Amino acid sequence: MLVKTRWRGNLAYAIGLIVTDGSLSKDGRHLNFTSKDKDLIKTFAGCLGLKNKIGKKTSGFTKKKDCFNIQFGDINFYRWCINIGLMPNKSKILKDLKIPEKYFFDFLRGCFDGDGCIYAYWDPRWRSSYMFYTQFCSASLDFINWLEKIIEHLLGPRGKITRGSGVWQLRFAKRDSLLIFKKMFHAKNLPYLKRKYTKANKIFQTEREQNNLPR
Repeated sequence: MLVKTRWRGNLAYAIGLIVTDGSLSKDGRHLNFTSKDKDLIKTFAGCLGLKNKIGKKTSGFTKKKDCFNIQFGDINFYRWCINIGLMPNKSKILKDLKIPEKYFFDFLRGCFDGDGCIYAYWDPRWRSSYMFYTQFCSASLDFINWLEKIIEHLLGPRGKITRGSGVWQLRFAKRDSLLIFKKMFHAKNLPYLKRKYTKANKIFQTEREQNNLPR
């Protein structure tokens, strides 16, 4: 089955996953998506209408066969991905992508589920000060700069870009995190990684309880 290349939310989300944990082979035909979360592989496949077999793959970090992956061949979709700004061996050279503004936050949700995170802690410098941050990561500074530019253009917040653990990190604090999550999860029944969504909701719940805010 050929992947439909008409823009829609699920396609934009899948592109976000490809940007972070996917790859285009040099043969001009095949694409691959790898994750430790099998559910995320299934969600990715569902977004693109793939029926291909999910396999196991050795992690480059742990050297153990503890990752899942799906590979598929589609020349038309491959060329379409090239046209929007993707390429083989993209990690350090990726730049801006041609993502319609209407679907940007679906795309960003895919980036978050792929290589993003949200974390929280109690700041010991101030009594009862609960801090949390949303972070997007990439080995490409050009891509991170583009993400920050588009988020600021569409929503207002300017993130902080830092370098750490071999990647560039775009980070947003409390208020901006809440704005971004509201846009990323703009409707019901969206594709997302349940593990990260659950963690984010627990953090937001702690923030509401700390400040006596309504749900």
